[in-house]
Amino acid sequence: MHILLRGREIPDIWKFDTYVKNGGYDGLKKAVSLKPAEVIEIVKASGLRGRGGAGFSAGVKWSFIPQSEPVKYVVVNADESETGTFKDREIMETNPHQLIEGAMICAWAIQAKAVYIYLRGEFWDVAHELDKRIAEAQKAGYVGDNVLGSGWSCPVFTHLGAGAYICGEESALLESLEGKLGQPRVRPPFPAQKGGGLYAEPTVVNNVETLTNVPWILTHGADEFKKIGTEQSAGTKIFCVSGHVERPGNYELPLGATLRELLFTHAGGIKGGRQLKGVLPSGGSGPVIRFSGNDDPLLDTKLSYEDLVKLGSILGSASIIVMDDTVDMTWVASKVTKFFKHESCGKCTPCREGTYWLDKVIDRIMAGQGQLSDVDLINNIARNMQGVTLCALGDFAANPIIYTIKNFPEDFRKHVAESAPTAKKAPAKAGVPAGD
Repeated sequence: MHILLRGREIPDIWKFDTYVKNGGYDGLKKAVSLKPAEVIEIVKASGLRGRGGAGFSAGVKWSFIPQSEPVKYVVVNADESETGTFKDREIMETNPHQLIEGAMICAWAIQAKAVYIYLRGEFWDVAHELDKRIAEAQKAGYVGDNVLGSGWSCPVFTHLGAGAYICGEESALLESLEGKLGQPRVRPPFPAQKGGGLYAEPTVVNNVETLTNVPWILTHGADEFKKIGTEQSAGTKIFCVSGHVERPGNYELPLGATLRELLFTHAGGIKGGRQLKGVLPSGGSGPVIRFSGNDDPLLDTKLSYEDLVKLGSILGSASIIVMDDTVDMTWVASKVTKFFKHESCGKCTPCREGTYWLDKVIDRIMAGQGQLSDVDLINNIARNMQGVTLCALGDFAANPIIYTIKNFPEDFRKHVAESAPTAKKAPAKAGVPAGD
């Protein structure tokens, strides 16, 4: 069943006429027949959670917008920059009208003055095509002036970023959209509050995948949506699978499907028949999970926001990076650390300095010039980066170090001199030494 990747079942659904023939914009028609508050309650009752990574209730997020404010905005986060994530691009390329419709339903629910779709700079071709689809919807009366004769007007615009990962963070995205340097804002005020959103007006910021679910919810009902998935994680989810699998790609499955089903039934199993060693379930941002081969019972864990936590990780945007038994996890930690060092905006000292020193020391380890004390050192640096930055990038950058050392200590020992003296005992806040 595809709620989002409908292009796999309905050829040419990206075309306006095909989309409309298959129920397109019926959700928006229903929305404008209801009071805005009623639409918010439907989305809230559906249990739809944000698909950008945080998993926060979409309906609750919409309800934070003060209806008394005369100017409000909807911003679509299409700055798909997380490592291993490529779902939003497929939605925008193959099912763009459903995204536009979902954004317009959200805009009606909060009575927004405009919708802005913020795309990563590399998506210039997607933005160009999306502009054509917006023009089609506007010509038919679904976007722009006097939407469906309701007396409410709301244009939709696309905006390209400049290739910065940090602009996937909602407040940095808003800064960039305003033409400023893409750096996180101090909060409060939050985007939903006066002074915290786009141009200081209350703003809903939702991910592409999140909003693309909304038309289905309006046409089929909140109860039908809740029947899919788990009690706490309703609906389907697009899982981006890459790495050592036979069939990498996007797979839309109900939340609660198992990792085993995803990797071995849909993605064809581990490439070359090798054994599974580790999985990054949320790209480089989340803690890596260790597996002891293809028969590990942990593979039967449900892919949901609540169940991944039991494995000490997070679902995030569900960018599943698969690694077989040939992979050196020290190398993985080094690669991901370099990514976060490059993408740190530099505003927060712990992130700016921490990523620099993590990269410098792990380079020394990878070159065979490190000591066991260096492993303790980067663990300690990473743990002191957690929870002390304006956005989550500091925590994301710490995760690949902390959890590769915790879950794969033997990979680090291969790179350091076993006979080298270890560092003095670290203070209470220090990280767990390699091997524990």
